[in-house]
Amino acid sequence: MQNALLEMRGITKVYPNGVVANKDVHFSLREGEIHAIAGENGAGKSTLMKIMFGMEEPSEGEIYIRGEKVKLQSPQDAIDRGIGMVHQHFMLVPSFTVAENMVLGMEPRKGVSFNYNEAVRLTEETARKYNLAVNAKAKVEDLTVGMKQKVEILKALVRGAKILILDEPTAVLTPQETEELFHELQQLREQGHTIVFISHKLKEVKAICDRISIMRGGRSEGVFQTKDVTEQEISRLMVGRDVVLKYDKDNVALGNSVLSVESLGVHDSQGKALLSDVNFSVRAGQIVGIAGVEGNGQSQLIEALTGGLRGVSCTGSVKVKGTEIRESDIRDIRGLGVSYIPEDRMRQGSAGEASISDNLISTRYRSKDMNKGPLLHGSRIASLAASLVEEFKVRCSGPQQPIAMLSGGNMQKVVVARECSTGPELLIAEQPTRGVDIGAAQFIHQKLLELRSGSCAIVLVSADLNEILELSDQLLVMYEGQIVACFDEPSKVSEEELGLYMLGINRQDKQHTGRAENHV
Repeated sequence: MQNALLEMRGITKVYPNGVVANKDVHFSLREGEIHAIAGENGAGKSTLMKIMFGMEEPSEGEIYIRGEKVKLQSPQDAIDRGIGMVHQHFMLVPSFTVAENMVLGMEPRKGVSFNYNEAVRLTEETARKYNLAVNAKAKVEDLTVGMKQKVEILKALVRGAKILILDEPTAVLTPQETEELFHELQQLREQGHTIVFISHKLKEVKAICDRISIMRGGRSEGVFQTKDVTEQEISRLMVGRDVVLKYDKDNVALGNSVLSVESLGVHDSQGKALLSDVNFSVRAGQIVGIAGVEGNGQSQLIEALTGGLRGVSCTGSVKVKGTEIRESDIRDIRGLGVSYIPEDRMRQGSAGEASISDNLISTRYRSKDMNKGPLLHGSRIASLAASLVEEFKVRCSGPQQPIAMLSGGNMQKVVVARECSTGPELLIAEQPTRGVDIGAAQFIHQKLLELRSGSCAIVLVSADLNEILELSDQLLVMYEGQIVACFDEPSKVSEEELGLYMLGINRQDKQHTGRAENHV
C-alpha cells in the first residue's frame, strides 16, 4: 500500500489449543496518523497488537516497515524498529523516581555506578522535546494516574519510538486529563509520530483519530475515515447489532438499608490517612455509584466492604444487614449475601489455570447443591456451568476450557456470571466493564439493572463516567480518602462537572455530602 509506514499482511494466529485469534488480517499505518482499532473482546485486537510489538509471532503472514519485510520476535525487536507500546496497566516501579523508571534497562553509567544525574538530565531533555512536563525526581507512587501515563509515553519515546501503541489510554482518566492527553497526542502527530489508539470509547475515537480499523471474530471488518462513520455505525460493525448505552431504569421502591458505613477511617502502617470519616448507606433496590481518580481511597473502601483490609488501622463501622463486618473474613461476609466483582479479573477474580466451570462454582462449592456426600456433584456443576455460559454469552469452546484462554471480556463475563447468579442481597461491583467492548458492557449493565429490580443493593465503583452517571441512583465522589460530593440525580450531572470534583477543584460542604447517610 502506497505511503504505508507499517503493513501487516495476511496475519493469522492459531494457538496450540486450536483457538484462532486472527484470520487473514490486513492492517496498515500511514506515517503521522492516529489510527484507532475497535472491536469486541475476543475480536483479535490484542493479539494483533502483541504481534506488532513482538510479544507474539504470527502463524502466517508478513510484516513490512517502510516496505522492508521484518521479523519481530521480541519486544526488543519492535523497540529497535521504532515501535513502542503503552499498556493499559502501567509497567512502572512505584518506589523508583520518574528518572529511574525512564532509563530502566538502559541505565547511564559513571564508571561502574548508576549515573542518576544523567538519568535526570535525559528525562528532562526528553520531556522538553515532546512538551510532556514531568518531575524527573518525583517518586512514581506519588504521581497522579494522568502523570504516570505521561511517564509511560516518555519511556517509549526516549527509546526511539516513532510508532506508539496505546492500549485503552483513557480508561482511568478524568475528562480534563483525557483532553490534556489528546492535546499531547496531537502534538506528537504533528512531530511525525504515528499512533495506534485502542479504545472502546467511540466518542473519543471520533474526537482524536484519523482512521479506524474495525475487527470482528478475528477478521477485519474494514478501514474507515472516522469522520465518515457514526458511533452507531461503528458499534453495529463491531457487534452486529445496534447498541444503546442509555437506559430507562425501572422505578424501584427502595427497601431497608443493606449496607451502612459510619465514620470509617483507615490509616496505613505509617499513620497516613487513606480514608477519613466516610459515611453512606445503600438500600435494597438502589445503585450507589462511587467516582474518583484512581488512588483516592476507593480501593481501601472496597477492601473494607469485602474483608480485604490487611496491615492497616481501621476505625468506624461497616455493617451488612445490621451485622458488623470489619473483623469478618471473606467467607462470613459472603454468608451475609454479599457478592463481589473485583477490579482485577486476572489476579483477584479468577484462577487462570482452572476451567470456566471451576471458576463459576468457586464461591459456592461448599453449598449442599454442589455436593454429593463427600464429593462434588459433577452433573449439577456441569449443568450450572453450561447454563451460565449460555445465559451470559461467554464465547468459549465449552465450560471445561481454561479461563486463561478466554479474551479479557469473556473472562469478565465469567466473573460477572458467578457473582450475579447467587441471588446477592449486596453486590460490590468494582470496574465491572473495564476493558470490555461496548456490546459486553451493555450486557453487564443490563444484569446489574436486573439485580436492582430484584431489590439487590449495589455499590458501583467505576472510572467510566458515562457508566456511573447512567446507572447510579445516587453518586458519591471521593478525593483524598473523603467523600467530597453527593448527587441525588446523577443523570443531570455533566462529565466535565464531575471531573472537577474528582480532581479536587470543586467540593461540596458537609451538609450536601451528608445526604449519603440515608439510613433507614
